[in-house]
Amino acid sequence: MFASFEDYLLKVRPQVDDVFKNQLSGLIGNDDGEWTYAILANLKGGKRIRGCLLCLICNALGSPLEPAIPRAVAIELIHCASLIHDDFVDQDTSRRGLPATWTLEGARRAVLLGDLIFASAIERMSALGREDGLVVAGAIANISKGAFHEETDPRKMAGKIRSGSFDGSIYERIIRLKTGILFGAACRLGGVAAGAENDVKESLFLYGLRIGEAYQVADDLKDVRNQIARGFIHPNEMTVIAPALFSFLKGARRLALVLERAYPQMDDEVMEYLKTAENLMENDIKRRLDSIASEIPPALFENGYGALLRRVPSDMIAIFEKTC
Repeated sequence: MFASFEDYLLKVRPQVDDVFKNQLSGLIGNDDGEWTYAILANLKGGKRIRGCLLCLICNALGSPLEPAIPRAVAIELIHCASLIHDDFVDQDTSRRGLPATWTLEGARRAVLLGDLIFASAIERMSALGREDGLVVAGAIANISKGAFHEETDPRKMAGKIRSGSFDGSIYERIIRLKTGILFGAACRLGGVAAGAENDVKESLFLYGLRIGEAYQVADDLKDVRNQIARGFIHPNEMTVIAPALFSFLKGARRLALVLERAYPQMDDEVMEYLKTAENLMENDIKRRLDSIASEIPPALFENGYGALLRRVPSDMIAIFEKTC
């Protein structure tokens, strides 16, 4: 048995990687020279934690990896496509130390590539079975919905906060749709690959969903810490984490003020504001991690995987913090 999820990841990731890279190369093609090489170098990176979590669930249910691999690759392709779209929407110019896809050949081709990968994932999973197709199609729809409801204009967001029309519950919806859903889909597909009963697959979905939500809070916490470490701030960057700040601090006036500021240097009030958010988010992640074990189906305790599955949520956060 494995001592940690990272140990399992190191064993299984090469198998997922090989198929992922082959499928991605096939989708992009080999006739675009330098552009294709740069795209592949960018997109072939990543930790494959979602796909390997799917494989772990399949193994924990007593099944070999063979039926899990194509489903794991589909989950990783969906994640890959979402990053392509996110980088363009957020105007991020790099990904994993390399140029973001949209900077290499323009926005149109990057968006179309993301669409192609999404569609291909649905097509391949639908060929495996109706449930597979529905799970990945639903995941893509929900990820897109989450991205669509994220605000991109800091002044517009500040105006909503000041008028009292900003939805205070939006952060929980964002972390569910943006990140939680794909983790949930991965765990459900692990159950599908192993032929699990419907009630087990539903519990697996909730288990993955909760992991993904905690993972997104950790990602937002990283952004807060980056702002604190730099000592200066930009309204566009604050827009990304404003729903988290609103959710944790309930400080509407100060948040609106931060979003409206045009100068980069933080004053003591804003610095204290962010440090308070940092502490609250750290505590929230711990609370979420402590509660996830209750979602593990009893069937997964029967063959020795229960202890590892209890470790997975905290191990994933540790892997994220170590590699980001």
